[in-house]
Amino acid sequence: MEVSIESPTMPAPRENSLNDVRAIIPPVCYERSRMRATRALIQATVLYAVPTVALVLTNTWWAVGIWWLLAGLAVSGLFVLGHDASHNALLDSRKANRVIAQLCMGPSVHCESAWDLGHNRIHHGYTTRQGFDFVWHPLTVTDYEALSGAQKLRHRLEWSCIGSGAYFLREVWWLKMWRFNAPGKRHDEIVRDKITLGSALLVAIAALAVIGAFTGGVVAAIWMPIKVLVVPFLLFTQIIGWTVYVHHVAPDIRWWTRKEWTQFNGQMESTTVLHTPRLINYLWFHNIFVHVPHHVDARIPFHKLPQAAAAIAEAFPDTVRYSKYSLKAYLQATKACKLYDFEAATWLPYPTSSR
Repeated sequence: MEVSIESPTMPAPRENSLNDVRAIIPPVCYERSRMRATRALIQATVLYAVPTVALVLTNTWWAVGIWWLLAGLAVSGLFVLGHDASHNALLDSRKANRVIAQLCMGPSVHCESAWDLGHNRIHHGYTTRQGFDFVWHPLTVTDYEALSGAQKLRHRLEWSCIGSGAYFLREVWWLKMWRFNAPGKRHDEIVRDKITLGSALLVAIAALAVIGAFTGGVVAAIWMPIKVLVVPFLLFTQIIGWTVYVHHVAPDIRWWTRKEWTQFNGQMESTTVLHTPRLINYLWFHNIFVHVPHHVDARIPFHKLPQAAAAIAEAFPDTVRYSKYSLKAYLQATKACKLYDFEAATWLPYPTSSR
């Protein structure tokens, strides 16, 4: 009696796998440079120190306004480098990367271990996946209609052209980092880092209050920490909130249902490469707007992102989204992208009947 043994059905090879994208990135794109990292860190530190000292020394209203803008950009620049270090993309040493990430995220009052969990693990792990990626996650019409009147007003503010800072401050910085109580083995580490960072912040506030008291009395003691720390921090939230928004929200950027989402879809089709002015990119943003290769593989150092983007775009010319920053396009996006229909894969305005 002849027995027929059938071989098990092998799964079909997956099309558009993220591993296929990573395979075409030149190995040189993973080479970290201690010299480039050191130069960027020194530059970012100087760009932060100068406006900070200037804010301590001056009260001239027009000068304070200029220094505030430069300080907000400087906090953002340090944060971008800290963000890269948190991804272990800045230097070869994991320990050095963590220390640098903690220091660079200090002026923006970000707890690196909590950021690692929320940003590195969740946002990068589930980019634009419904119910997972919390960063600028859109509401459906049903979700929106279930909100209270005050919540609807808040949503309209946060998803307006001026609301990115308010959204980032509440949703990312406060709810997903400072207020979030991490479970499991990460809990103690995050609590320890929050205590350390909070203590350092209190010392800085006290020192600035003392300086203010000696130079201008009680009013100056209150005003000095606000002027030097609080206002630049709020400007930072506006800058970084806008930065994250333009990476993942636009009329032609798709968010995915849980079933349809894949790593390829999230990292390749729902991110961008945005051309920004060279000087601004060099001084503060360190290629963070070259965002597709960063999502394809966060281990790529910032100075290699353009080269990696070129290789990916050559292999996937119909997938990589290139554009030049345009204020008009941003305003159009904030007008069109209010709610989302995940089944139809389209952005929607607010319902006309909603108050």
